[in-house]
Amino acid sequence: MKINRDMVTRAGLKLLNEDGLEQLTLRRLGVELNVQAATIYWHFKSKEDLLDEMATTVLAEGAGKLVPARKTSDWRVWASTFGEGLRKTLLAYRDGARMVAGTRLTDVEYLKTVEKIGNQMLACGFSVRASVVLYSTIYNYTLSFVMEEQAVFPRPGERSPRYSIEERNARLDPAVFPFLRQTSAILFDRYDRRFREGLELILQGAEPRSATEDP
Repeated sequence: MKINRDMVTRAGLKLLNEDGLEQLTLRRLGVELNVQAATIYWHFKSKEDLLDEMATTVLAEGAGKLVPARKTSDWRVWASTFGEGLRKTLLAYRDGARMVAGTRLTDVEYLKTVEKIGNQMLACGFSVRASVVLYSTIYNYTLSFVMEEQAVFPRPGERSPRYSIEERNARLDPAVFPFLRQTSAILFDRYDRRFREGLELILQGAEPRSATEDP
């Protein structure tokens, strides 16, 4: 069977969902596509190259979620939509955040959306630097948040037994750890609420700043 880069990338995303990042290898992709490993290596020299392409595909296809659905000039709406949309994009795939972290884009489709967001922030009174600092902070927060979230819930609704709230509390003596026992449900459950709360903390510290005010 003749295959191309897109077919390999899609197969990689399928295996990622089924088995997770550690089990994704070029040799396993060869088995999945019923081709020799050398055929896979013809398109991707390494797993890192494949991950670059997979991440680029995921971010490009999720780009529509990163901007408000309705026309608005409210920078807070733009910034919160970016964070919420990025989280949804990463959660669409098992180990999505870990897969995207540290990769390099292989085309500019996702960057077209970033350019649109940047121009909107300039129109709202932000300098280039202030825009970059705000959005990179949201990006890094979202990426690390989803990494932790997907460790607890590798698949939506399926909690890893390693993160049992009951077992955690059972190990914490209430006389010694009264505070930490109350944190379990906050740290390891109801991620939607905690993500929004963390995102709001970031937005509270942001404000438009012109280029002349940048250090």
